[in-house]
Amino acid sequence: MDRRSWCRRSMAAVAAFALAGLGGCAGVLGREPLRVNLVGVEPLPGEGLEMRLAVKLRVQNPNEVPLEFQGVSLDLDVGGQSFAFGVSPERGQVPAFGETVLTVPASVSAWAVVRQVIGLASGERRRFDVRLRGRMHGPGIGGAPFESTAEIELPASLLGR
Repeated sequence: MDRRSWCRRSMAAVAAFALAGLGGCAGVLGREPLRVNLVGVEPLPGEGLEMRLAVKLRVQNPNEVPLEFQGVSLDLDVGGQSFAFGVSPERGQVPAFGETVLTVPASVSAWAVVRQVIGLASGERRRFDVRLRGRMHGPGIGGAPFESTAEIELPASLLGR
């Protein structure tokens, strides 16, 4: 086989793989994103200076096919800064046009707590932007990402004003 023939065949193989990959993504591209809301946070036993939380998420699937998942990961930012992160090996399915509530254990570093307390004590912060992002991991390529944001305003009476 000469060099030109080998190059043409290699290019054809690369093009075929690229087209097959795009075809596999076509079904994913038409899918609506998951809707995920933070519905609860409960304390868990921690280690040393670490704080642990059970983060409860309501996951809604606005699609006509169920979403199977084999694990969940999340990051929770408060006031534009990383606050908590968590993973869960939980497996399950969010039904088509349905919802489910998941509990993901999350870790909060002592430094993240200190940053938030200083912001409250200094009176600089009364409003907090909360950003939740993560991924429902599953079979296939990468799973389904999610993101949710909210703004929380603390009442003046809580801050002693």
